[in-house]
Amino acid sequence: MIDNLVHATAIAIDGHGVLLVGPSGCGKSDLALRLIDRGAMLVSDDAVPVNTNGDCPTISAAPNIEGRLEVRNVGIIKLSYVQTAPLRLVVDLMNNNDDRLPNGALATIVAGYSIPLARLCPFEISAAIKVEFALREIVDAGQWPVEATDIDRQERRAN
Repeated sequence: MIDNLVHATAIAIDGHGVLLVGPSGCGKSDLALRLIDRGAMLVSDDAVPVNTNGDCPTISAAPNIEGRLEVRNVGIIKLSYVQTAPLRLVVDLMNNNDDRLPNGALATIVAGYSIPLARLCPFEISAAIKVEFALREIVDAGQWPVEATDIDRQERRAN
């Protein structure tokens, strides 16, 4: 059962799912292509089902577009892909990010879970490497998505 369908591009790095989000034409597929060239696997392009059947949300390949990636000025290409991956990181793509360092840990809510968030300019030469480093920080810290309702309960207890 699909809980949510997100307008995004999804890749998996070493089995960990990453959602690339942003407005249409912002560079999601382009950054995914560079990550795939570095060893990531495509999960889904343009539409990404997010499922919450287990302890952690998973991203999966959207039916009818499995293994397809839009490459601007080339066309839609067929690639190897993975069917599902546990969602570990959301990368918000923006044209201008003046922050040199993040102001604390960032997170966003996807399908009722708080997911670690990174904000990057997609067309910087180092963007793919920055995604890999952001994911590595999360994995090395043992961070997993937390249900948003659990976060609400923790915040109420703290206050």
